[in-house]
Amino acid sequence: MGPGAGGSASSPPPPAASPGVEAKEEEKGGGKQVVLVLVGPPGSGKSTFADAVVAGSAAGRPWVRVCQDTIGNGKAGTKIQCLKAAADALKEGKSVLIDRCNLEREQRADFVKLGSTLHADLHAIVLDLPAKVCISRAVSRTGHEGNLQGGKAALVVNRMLQKKETPLLTEGFSRIMFCNDDSYIKKAIDLYNALGPSDSLPSGVFGQKSKGPVQVGIMKFLKKADASNVEKSSGTKLMSSESKPEQQNPSPNQENVEAGVSCSMEVEQEVNNKKEVEERTSGSVASDISSRTLAFPSISTADFQFDLDRASDIIVDTAADFLQKFDNMRLVLVDLSEKSRILSLVKQKASKKSIDSSRFFTFVGDITQLRSKGGLQCSVIANAANWRLKPGGGGVNAAIFSAAGESLQHATKKCADALRPGTSVAVPLPSSSPLHQQEGVTHVIHVLGPNMNPMRPDYLKNDYTKGSKILHDAYNSLFENFASIVMSHMGKRNNESGAEKSASGATSPNDTKMKREGSHGSERMKKHKLIPSIMTLKQQHERTGANAPNYHDNSMVSSDSPDQVREGDRKGSVVARKAWGSWAQSLYELAMHPEKYKNSDSILETSDEYIVLKDLYPKAKRHVLVISRTDGLDSLADAKTEHVPLLRMMHSTGVKWAQKFIEEDASLVFRLGYHSVPSMRQLHLHIISQDFDSASLKNKKHWNSFTTSFFRDSVDVIEEIEQHGAATISNDEKVLTMELRCHRCRSAHPNIPKLKSHIANCKSPFPSHLLQKDRLLSSTTLHMDCA
Repeated sequence: MGPGAGGSASSPPPPAASPGVEAKEEEKGGGKQVVLVLVGPPGSGKSTFADAVVAGSAAGRPWVRVCQDTIGNGKAGTKIQCLKAAADALKEGKSVLIDRCNLEREQRADFVKLGSTLHADLHAIVLDLPAKVCISRAVSRTGHEGNLQGGKAALVVNRMLQKKETPLLTEGFSRIMFCNDDSYIKKAIDLYNALGPSDSLPSGVFGQKSKGPVQVGIMKFLKKADASNVEKSSGTKLMSSESKPEQQNPSPNQENVEAGVSCSMEVEQEVNNKKEVEERTSGSVASDISSRTLAFPSISTADFQFDLDRASDIIVDTAADFLQKFDNMRLVLVDLSEKSRILSLVKQKASKKSIDSSRFFTFVGDITQLRSKGGLQCSVIANAANWRLKPGGGGVNAAIFSAAGESLQHATKKCADALRPGTSVAVPLPSSSPLHQQEGVTHVIHVLGPNMNPMRPDYLKNDYTKGSKILHDAYNSLFENFASIVMSHMGKRNNESGAEKSASGATSPNDTKMKREGSHGSERMKKHKLIPSIMTLKQQHERTGANAPNYHDNSMVSSDSPDQVREGDRKGSVVARKAWGSWAQSLYELAMHPEKYKNSDSILETSDEYIVLKDLYPKAKRHVLVISRTDGLDSLADAKTEHVPLLRMMHSTGVKWAQKFIEEDASLVFRLGYHSVPSMRQLHLHIISQDFDSASLKNKKHWNSFTTSFFRDSVDVIEEIEQHGAATISNDEKVLTMELRCHRCRSAHPNIPKLKSHIANCKSPFPSHLLQKDRLLSSTTLHMDCA
């Protein structure tokens, strides 16, 4: 296969007998380092593979293994540390093996970007072994560096496989090789051992993907008696003595698996079981197929002018990946014209990939009249929306809003105010809608892709690297929302079936589990409908108290007053998160990539664990943030016992900066704390002086977010997490609209100007509870501490 062929998942692997010859056949210049990203769950043999390549290279190419489980001086570290180690090795002329699970596209993206920036060849090895083999190995191993073994490992493996996203060439890889048994793994090791410093490998996709279900029901697996039989079934046991780290630096939430997790891990198995029951039930098949069918238009290829060839590649890749995960769902690409080039391209490429044409096909017709005019029943349709989620603009968006009537506008407004490129939002269509009544459409999923049209907002200037990623994310988001809708529907049917059995006196062992699934699915959808995707520009303006940034601008803005991002408190087993918009992502982007931050003068201090930043819209004379750099620690609700050392470090850093400011102005008094529910992603600690003398403090929400129970003192947060494993969070937004009261004497004031005037002259002592436990820092308390 030539480099330009694009590869095929069913292509045979390179012959093991002549790997060096193959390496040289396609050599073009040679001399490039290789970033080899290993992809596989715990127990798949990544570390064994990496060690074999590093130790066995006979061709003179130096390799460095970068493992997140040992990157921190033999202990688990961070992704940032892995990126730094990989960059250092590449700059030294060495090739790099990335030993992490890397099962999700997002986890691979930074390493792909690093390799591209440093002009290295980007390869992926997918250790695509059966789930039962990986679970058996992970459960039985001992002395694992990441301490992922025993029963806990089985749960983690199964959960991680649920989120698996198969690597694609469109991510930026030049070569992907799938290894679904030990013989393929051995050939891959030999291939890289024989790769000399000046050799290169051909581009494309090689090897054979595993077929069948991605995973087994975890409870059924754990009940099987002889785990050794499972390992024998995989052929030569090349990695039987594996004791190296396999985990993708699992978050504490992954390690401390809760009892309720088994419910979500068996969803796929339950859906399959339900499918079999339905197919045996006469009269309901057509309805069931309709509820499991998504009709969608091509995103961004019309008004946004995205290249059709690239778009068709992404559609086919994302659809194939989705259908591999869910074998009971159907996707239909719809266009009005029989001469549609995008339909023709997708049909050809899907055929080449041997995608089941009964589960993914193209259809010519009006997406708003599929049942009445085309005879195609689809309960869920997608809309190529604009970012404002408003009618108009022509094309599919105008047609769907027109056909659905005003009820779609009202339902959409309840779910979200706007969309950012690469995301989607599912909107339940009211039964009063003409589209629901006439066509049987129950949900519309609004999705927004990238814009390549210079006459439209957010033009990407033909940056197809960025554009392709956004379009890939858009389709993944669309398909994930569709899957959630189907699972919710199936869960409700399970409940109905269980109720019928109960009424007739017949029960089965699975009834209770099926009810749990239905409850989980419907609750998730209920919360999804209540949580807005992002804030509107108007809300941004109100919160920042300044000119709001362009909606898609990633520049830094204030982290001031809160917005509801979770429903329920720490006691709930299901937590709903809003989709963080680009505005709300800016602190996260800064934490992960401080070198890209354009307002570098605002960064006061940087370490591997945190960044100290001046708040760009300070609410007092001195207002800085200590931002955690731990990926996955989005807000206070995510902080658990294992994060206490980090929280203490952030607190100490805050005290240090407060002391520095007090040395410059002894009149200042500081308070350190967190917003219960922040408006911006990435946990950050506020260090704010209590004068509140700032033009950026403009409204009740600004004031009440720092002077009510919504603001949690750092010392209390640390104490609560140490004692209870989580901090108490006040997510009642009513507290943000309370009357304005002085934070010292508690007197009420009608507006912000009068409140500020009072504060400037108020000499009352602070409330007694703030004078305890060093909740307030002043020249007096700091001197006492030093003594």
